[in-house]
Amino acid sequence: MSCPCSEIFDLMEIRRYRPDDQAALIELWTQCGLTRPWNDPAKDIARKLKVQPELFLVGVVDGQLVASVMAGYDGHRGWVNYLAVAAAFRKRGLGRALMRRVEQDLKAMGCPKVNMQIRTSNVAVLAFYRDLGYEQDDTISFGKRLIGD
Repeated sequence: MSCPCSEIFDLMEIRRYRPDDQAALIELWTQCGLTRPWNDPAKDIARKLKVQPELFLVGVVDGQLVASVMAGYDGHRGWVNYLAVAAAFRKRGLGRALMRRVEQDLKAMGCPKVNMQIRTSNVAVLAFYRDLGYEQDDTISFGKRLIGD
């Protein structure tokens, strides 16, 4: 697809994960290097569907699943996992749009801060998260206050 960034952004539908998304989602996570042998992605999906499935979102362009984010809120902190954007759709605002949406959803639940863990081998995403306002915590995780105390 060779449309300008704004057109792709306008065309991306953000919606909740559906069971028929599973194969495409696992393929996306695999292509993005997010899967690990010790984490079965199908089991991760099944577990998430039991807890706050409304915070499990995908991005779809022209019927193709091209992005995802999985979040949760434990009453103290929000967490973000599995943010992924297909390589052909990167640098077009899709990841930023998913993060903005999940932050809004978490804030609406009363979540004051979002944390995430980033693998040390994934240095390419550090600038992305910093640009969104995340900072490195002393625990080697990133956090962003959503509600000032």
